[in-house]
Amino acid sequence: MTTTDHTARPTLPGPWVEAAGLLLGPALLIAGVLARLGETDFFPGQLAAYAAEPGRMVLSYSLFSAGTVLLWPAVTSVARRIGTAHPGWARWGAALVILGLFGRVFHAGVSHLAFQLVDALGLPAAQKAVATTYGAFHVFKAVNVCIMTGWIVLAVGAFRAKAFGAGAAGVVRCVALALAAGLPLGVLKGSSDPISLVALLGLAVALVPLGVTVLREASAPKWWALVLTVALVPVAFLVGVSG
Repeated sequence: MTTTDHTARPTLPGPWVEAAGLLLGPALLIAGVLARLGETDFFPGQLAAYAAEPGRMVLSYSLFSAGTVLLWPAVTSVARRIGTAHPGWARWGAALVILGLFGRVFHAGVSHLAFQLVDALGLPAAQKAVATTYGAFHVFKAVNVCIMTGWIVLAVGAFRAKAFGAGAAGVVRCVALALAAGLPLGVLKGSSDPISLVALLGLAVALVPLGVTVLREASAPKWWALVLTVALVPVAFLVGVSG
């Protein structure tokens, strides 16, 4: 009877993808929020800001959405380090945070549609349409609790497993990770209030140093894989916008 050596399996999604998420995820989120700094944080003001400066608001929300998506490999990287000592905390933390990220991507899609209403109907009509439908049911309401609690569960797991180190710096980074729970959720949220900025800075403090560590530990990628990846990004974008 043969046995499978699970330790020989490669880690997924891999160190380079994880490093990209750890380094770029927080950076893009912060850039997205800073791009709309100074605007009212709730939907009437966000729609008015789009009507006045559509390019700036599209850039802001695009950066924020991209940062949200890139957080999933960052979460898997943290969870893998937690899982060596506390697999239960790793599983629950990763599952809750990633479900919360799905919810945020859904919110980003609704926000995008709301901006198109400004173009199609004008600002007053778009504000009225959003106001009358803001509380409409959707299945992703079920993951709102994940958005609020996932980062805390992951941070507790990281603390118990000493995933960020055993000293005071590791504790600070665990606390910083938990602060991400303070980032407001929902459609057309400006996220530029002090609490939001602290939450995003906490993500950067927790994740960016780990991204540097992952890069240092990773073996160099094959040259053809790097070239193929760089080439596929603009191709995928052009295919997407063309059809």
